[in-house]
Amino acid sequence: MVQASGPTPTLGPATEGAAASGGASYESGPSIPGWLVALLAVATGLSVANLYYAQPLLSTLAPAFGVSAATVGSLVTVTQIGYVLGMLFLVPLGDRFEKRRLVAVLLSVTTVAMAVGGAASGFPMMVLASLVSGATSVVAQILVPLAASLAPDHARGRIVGRVMAGLLTGILLSRTLSSLVAGAAGWRVVYLGSAVLMALLALALRLALPRHAPTTDLPYHHVLRSTVRLVRTHPALMRRGLYQAALFATFSAFWTTVSFLLTGPAFRYPASAVGVFALVGAAGVVVAPVVGRWADRGLGRPLTGAALLLGAVGALVAGLGGHHIVLLALAAILLDVAVQTSLILGQHVVYQLDPSARARLNSVFIATFFAGGALGSQLGTILYHAEGWWAVSLLGAALPLSALLYWTTERRTRKTD
Repeated sequence: MVQASGPTPTLGPATEGAAASGGASYESGPSIPGWLVALLAVATGLSVANLYYAQPLLSTLAPAFGVSAATVGSLVTVTQIGYVLGMLFLVPLGDRFEKRRLVAVLLSVTTVAMAVGGAASGFPMMVLASLVSGATSVVAQILVPLAASLAPDHARGRIVGRVMAGLLTGILLSRTLSSLVAGAAGWRVVYLGSAVLMALLALALRLALPRHAPTTDLPYHHVLRSTVRLVRTHPALMRRGLYQAALFATFSAFWTTVSFLLTGPAFRYPASAVGVFALVGAAGVVVAPVVGRWADRGLGRPLTGAALLLGAVGALVAGLGGHHIVLLALAAILLDVAVQTSLILGQHVVYQLDPSARARLNSVFIATFFAGGALGSQLGTILYHAEGWWAVSLLGAALPLSALLYWTTERRTRKTD
């Protein structure tokens, strides 16, 4: 078995009952190998990409399954709902079970779900496959806290930023890869190809990840109950989740409906062009490591306000770009930068709240903002088909502006800066 290079990680006493049973958790080591950071970044990017493959394919999937454009948009919503359920009920297991084995099991289930999606003969089967693949793709949110646990304190923001850059690259490039592969070989190959990648990833992580002992031996239902207690104990957790939910709702409304806009009368682009257009957002990926360093320097609070304002501006620019591709591309970049900035800052805060409960804290944080994403996808689809592109833009601007008003009520404390 391949082991991480460098000294064996030090095991420290676990909390919430683990000490009594001999459980243990990683203390921050002196370093984390560069190759392992790279593997974690690739793994998070590939796993989270499963959530977004359908977005540029909606105009292709609707006739393939014989459903309306409004109905096919529910695939994105269902996948995000699955992700929320996975965050709430699967990610907390990262504190309860050995992470290497848990990651391998979840990726194996994802493999099966993506294969079923690729072979789906009807829309209900596709919806079910999307729900399951969305739920088990939360492996990305088990790996990010793992990176935070392995990183030394002084470099945690930088290392998490690098892993998150991989995750965000997966989100952005998934649309491009999906549309190009579908254009060349058909949409089913997108899903079947992902199934192969998930199987290979499960094997690679099973071999390469160091063993990471549970941080608690509480029964599963007690773990879930303790997760609820964390929400009450740490107000910053829900606050950061709501900030991100507002931005991610705007982000999801934009990316779910832009495929209809680009393939519609305003632009008349082929479906493959939707994925190529998604490349413009990749420019925002470079901010992740930089924001991580700024977070380490205590600049989180002002940058959060700036990210919320940027998200609102991006949504308004999107409205102006209804017939201008350059403005639409600028809006995509602004929205991606805003979402990525807020996400890195939010996780930097959340991971400091309770190091022994990072998986559970992350589950609440990610579930909260993906619930916002699911809502944004569904509302965006409904508004686009009922009122047009400007309605989506106005919704997208209103959400982060509301969060910005909420941000002004934040008291400046060490754990929310």
